[in-house]
Amino acid sequence: MDRLAVACFVALVGFAAAPAGAAPSITLEQAMADPDWIGAPVENAYWSVDGASIYYDLKRSGSPVRDRHRIDLGDGRDAIVDPAAMAGADGGEPVFDRARARAAFVRNGDVFLREVGSGRLVQVTRTPEDEASPQFSADGGSLQYRVGNAWFRYDIASAIGGPAAIVKAEKDPQAKKPDDLGADQLRWFSTLRKDKADRDARTRHGEEFAKGDPTRAPLPFYLGDEVKIESTSLSPNGRWMLVVTSPKGYEHGKQGKLQRFVTESGYEEQEDERTRVGRNDPAPQSLVLLDLERHVQHALASEDLPGIHDDPLKSVREENARRKRELDATKDADAHDAAKAEAKKDAGKDEAKTRAVRIVSDGDDGGGGGIAWSADGASLAIQIRAIDNKDRWIASVDFDRAKLVNQHRLTDPAWINWNFNEFGWERDDRTLWYVSEESGYAQLYAKQPGGKAKALTSGRFEVSAPVQSPDGRWFYLRANAEAPYRYDVYRVASAGGTLERVTNLHGMQQFALSPDATRLAVLHSSAYVPAQLAVVTVDGGKLRELTDTRTADYKARTWIEPRIIEIPSTHVKQPIYAKFYQAKDFDASKKHPAVLFVHGAGYTQNVHEQFPYYFREQMFHNLLVGEGYVVLDIDYRASEGYGRDWRTAIYRQMGHPELEDLVDGVHWLEKNAAVDPQRVGVYGGSYGGFMTLMAMFRAPEVFRAGAALRPVTDWAQYNHEYTSNILNTPQVDPIAYARSSPIEFADGLRGPLLIAHGMIDDNVLFEDSVRLYQRLIELHKDDFELAGYPLDRHGFTHADSWLDEYKRIHKLFQANLR
Repeated sequence: MDRLAVACFVALVGFAAAPAGAAPSITLEQAMADPDWIGAPVENAYWSVDGASIYYDLKRSGSPVRDRHRIDLGDGRDAIVDPAAMAGADGGEPVFDRARARAAFVRNGDVFLREVGSGRLVQVTRTPEDEASPQFSADGGSLQYRVGNAWFRYDIASAIGGPAAIVKAEKDPQAKKPDDLGADQLRWFSTLRKDKADRDARTRHGEEFAKGDPTRAPLPFYLGDEVKIESTSLSPNGRWMLVVTSPKGYEHGKQGKLQRFVTESGYEEQEDERTRVGRNDPAPQSLVLLDLERHVQHALASEDLPGIHDDPLKSVREENARRKRELDATKDADAHDAAKAEAKKDAGKDEAKTRAVRIVSDGDDGGGGGIAWSADGASLAIQIRAIDNKDRWIASVDFDRAKLVNQHRLTDPAWINWNFNEFGWERDDRTLWYVSEESGYAQLYAKQPGGKAKALTSGRFEVSAPVQSPDGRWFYLRANAEAPYRYDVYRVASAGGTLERVTNLHGMQQFALSPDATRLAVLHSSAYVPAQLAVVTVDGGKLRELTDTRTADYKARTWIEPRIIEIPSTHVKQPIYAKFYQAKDFDASKKHPAVLFVHGAGYTQNVHEQFPYYFREQMFHNLLVGEGYVVLDIDYRASEGYGRDWRTAIYRQMGHPELEDLVDGVHWLEKNAAVDPQRVGVYGGSYGGFMTLMAMFRAPEVFRAGAALRPVTDWAQYNHEYTSNILNTPQVDPIAYARSSPIEFADGLRGPLLIAHGMIDDNVLFEDSVRLYQRLIELHKDDFELAGYPLDRHGFTHADSWLDEYKRIHKLFQANLR
């Protein structure tokens, strides 16, 4: 395979390319229009309980409403599920009992139970609350589900439901002891003592009956009034409940106010902004194990986890303390001595302490939460993170001793990844599986608690979303084993063995295993085809396409297929992958202008063979190529898909390795694409806007014009969850923030700069751009512009804003690069 030019997979199976010249070239107005003209992607596909049909959601054209569709796999008929049909429809993500005789799911916030054989449907709840997390009891006799943090049990035979446990963040009223005055009353007055003894006797009698009478509601657990209940999880056997708590009233730090100027009321309005990084750490969490049978509770301490007492930031504090002493060395002796003493105090802060931890919750990772019960309820695993995010533990629970037992520790001097943290129990209820980056790439592992882990997959690629087949024989997973930019479904035997390829789509995004484990429903896409639904057998048989939601106008157009190239890096051994856009009739005899697009998020992947998140930008690149430009879209260091070292290269130095990669990209264009090095522009949004600023400020001799969209200009103004992982906090590591914030390098601006920002952006705040604008004013810089969009947040939703923004970008490049 050519290291410098890897041909991109051209089209999805079953989707024919449009004839050349079938439609006019894309215009800026069309590219930035409401994407309904393209055709909505298929979303949220799932199997019916009987496996005879597949449901999916599809956005209506001209409306934010999404219709639920059902495809009958027998005759291929695709129909919208109307309100009458919805009453008998299945919900997404059904769970099955061990015998696979019944399935449960949530639809419209209520729990339903379906008998697989007969198809009989039972509505378990009909409430205004949102029920969630249905699961069958270990014996299959009851169904458990959650409302908020409260768990309920529905007995299938009797059709009687009620709370599985009652947990209150309150003081136990029976444990209340009288103060000195009350004690005197009881000492002095026998009648009061008799009345109290009678009350206590009745209470004890009621509690004894409640414990032994299964028809009664359970007795409440009282956790005290100093904690807040964050989440709960019930064991399938009904014996245990795990409760995650945090301190009540924890101070999260000062919040600013976001100003809205264009409002329905006609008056300016305000809303709370997020907390900035380092204003306060996230609230620490604690674990409480409730024994529902004995009605006792136990704290599960994290103090014995390996490495919990380490101080991973010690060297960082020491480095910053040295820098502080160097800066203060020019001051008078008294000030120097005071600064030295303060630096010494800071350098030793928090050493040898037990680090605070948090439990991974739903939405924090790709595994659906940090608590995993075996199906029989006899095994429990918990994923725990240090708040500094340098360690991740998976611990089992010794129920007899009420102790956490470490099963796996993943430690990283930079930070533990947000992705690749899935874990759970295999079908045998005793084998723990998990995904880990410990080898440098996310791979699948399995182990018996207390035993040695076995790698089920290995290689220089990443795996995610493992699903074990109902018979326990196979794990199905998503992987880019063929090339970093190609994703497909693979499978591996649960005992280990060869990784087998199931699909050959190159742009597989999501998959769902059928209830009988014979087929896969897959969502897949390509460069210009949004996500579509197909079915394939698990042995990799012929693919059956089920949808094509593109409009006739969109399908009639001809697009420039991006060519995926490997750019040699001058700084690391790995190549830099990029999408390269060039005209088919490219004239290499003359020099061309170039534009580099920089994707957002930092940790995301845009060089792949799927329909891009940046589909508007891709159409804009087609327009630029038609005007004589070449365009390069780089997965710089920090991007997803290339392993741990590529991800963490930016630790404590955001904007530096990435800029090196962008410059290498420009040099490749000079050598291989007839690009004029004096006519190179750069643009991007969010993290891409941040990188545009770093390029314009730190490499003005390379990048002649730039458009920074919704950019971070000072990382001390961004949120804690993202920023503290990469730069620690401004209080601990000011060196990293000074090294990584564009506002520190603003004096380097030489070329024209456009800054565009949504004025109600609640992610990267608008004041980020305003502060930089003021800095450029005070530096007496020329040719810079700030465009504000009063009705848009971080991700623009209004076509007018998209069009105005890209008209400005286009004008910038036309005026300075042509």
